[in-house]
Amino acid sequence: MMTSLPEGYRALVVGACGAMGGALLQQLQADPRCAAVVAVSRQSTPGLELLSEPSIQACAQALAEQGPFHLVLDATGGLTLNGRGPEKRLDELEASHLLAALHLNAVGPALLLKHFAPLLVSGQRVIWGKLSARVGSIEDNRKGGWYGYRAAKAALNMLLQTAAIELSRRRPLLLVAALQPGTVQSALSQPFVGQDALHPKESAQRLLATLNGLQPTGRAQFVDHQGQNIPW
Repeated sequence: MMTSLPEGYRALVVGACGAMGGALLQQLQADPRCAAVVAVSRQSTPGLELLSEPSIQACAQALAEQGPFHLVLDATGGLTLNGRGPEKRLDELEASHLLAALHLNAVGPALLLKHFAPLLVSGQRVIWGKLSARVGSIEDNRKGGWYGYRAAKAALNMLLQTAAIELSRRRPLLLVAALQPGTVQSALSQPFVGQDALHPKESAQRLLATLNGLQPTGRAQFVDHQGQNIPW
């Protein structure tokens, strides 16, 4: 249970049709303290297309009457784009593929934050959690490869950090977190992981427990599913 949020809190899950989004949605639906949880995806009503700012804006406007929200979880993102996986070598780089990775994994989530931030509750604890990835850590990069995905997640983390600083001036109880869900069994990771990957349910439980225990600092926090800080 999200005991750090008020009784009767309202939640929103974006990207709810994916493995992690669906798992997070189910956990929140099972929390008796949650008065309502809204699921948003391409298939929902209203629907949302992350690569279209007009779609993001229209979705935010349609959801305004269901807020304000104490918790927003953004589970959007993609690793394999247009049938191509992450680049392993420098000579595999293509401008179009790099831009597609940045658009989906950084630009889209930043515009989502832009249009959905006004839906957050004021004067109370509020959480914005965004699925990121450990490979987005510049300091932690020891293997190289995965150029576009790494760059996009690093860009995402910077955008979250910058937004957290600005938004916290008006909402000092706001917590913004970039979340590393672990290696999870999902369509996104299936070509790259073994049988020891986490089940989405377990990862979702860990992420919510981590968010529940974090305190606002006026800055974004980059943490993994076990609550450990990750270097930016």
